[in-house]
Amino acid sequence: MSSRSGKKLTDEDRVLWNLVAKSAKPLKGRNPLEDEPSKPAAAAEKTPAPAAKAVASPTAASPKRQHVTHVLDRPTLDKLARGKLPIEGRVDLHGMTQSEAHALLLSFLQRAHAGGVRYVLVITGKGFSSDGNGVLKRQVPAWLSTPPFRALVSSHDLAARQHGGEGALYIRLRKTAAGQS
Repeated sequence: MSSRSGKKLTDEDRVLWNLVAKSAKPLKGRNPLEDEPSKPAAAAEKTPAPAAKAVASPTAASPKRQHVTHVLDRPTLDKLARGKLPIEGRVDLHGMTQSEAHALLLSFLQRAHAGGVRYVLVITGKGFSSDGNGVLKRQVPAWLSTPPFRALVSSHDLAARQHGGEGALYIRLRKTAAGQS
């Protein structure tokens, strides 16, 4: 599927389009179009598999290279909150299903990491449940400790109030191989 200008949709654009398309009602006398989420979902599932294998083999060979996600240290949190450290990217996962949010977050973090970005903001929202503990608010930190994300994420913590508070996370991405030399 391509846009009028001939450019292909990115995974992020496709997820956003699917959200809009689901909220639209078909015209009278027309059948609703079938969703195409299987293509991006399948592509997203196929993409992490090689990366996960690449991460698994060095970890088994060298235990000290094992990727562990930590909580951000206090001075870094304070600098992010006061704007002393720049937030170089942000993604908003409001209103998405878990599978859409997972695919979008992974592709966003992969692009940011490849671009040498160090700090990003992920907005999950607080959720609609009675205890204020939404699904994405609970799931995103859990996802960050899974193999596809561990290779990208160094640490994370709740954002400051002005950046979304409990409904957002600061994420520090690992340095790229070129940046570690």
